[in-house]
Amino acid sequence: MEQHTITEILNRPISRELLSRDLLRLAYVAKDGTPRNIPIAFTWNGSQIVLCTTKNAPKLHSLRHNPQVALTIDTEVHPPKILLVRGRAELDVVDGIPEEYLQMNGSYEMTPEQRVEWEAEVRSLYDGMVRIVITPTWAKLIDFDTTLPTAVEELVRQRAERQQA
Repeated sequence: MEQHTITEILNRPISRELLSRDLLRLAYVAKDGTPRNIPIAFTWNGSQIVLCTTKNAPKLHSLRHNPQVALTIDTEVHPPKILLVRGRAELDVVDGIPEEYLQMNGSYEMTPEQRVEWEAEVRSLYDGMVRIVITPTWAKLIDFDTTLPTAVEELVRQRAERQQA
């Protein structure tokens, strides 16, 4: 998929709304060769999706072996709004706590006192983390109004062709 097409899809209002959510689902191939799909907090920096994890997370071995990932960000209402993204994960080991981690977890409701306690606990637990930086190589927005799943689009096209015949 061309970069300008990816950018256009990710800049749509519904995509931007979805990219401001708290969680996405990360799909990757695990160490044993089977698929995994996990919920994980994320942040969007305008061109990349950033996840943060512990330095001993099992997914890191898998992502080093096969960095290809698929992401889903969606809503829980009907009809759902769904943003599908594929990309390549790059791993960046950092000392301390990445700002993105504090940002993505800062959206939860906490009093200022709870926030101070939470951040102190995080800083005492982690001596470093791994930033998983995903650059989109493919994207599709499904809103069931202007866009549909590919298979449904095909059925709609076939029905229209039958009706014209």
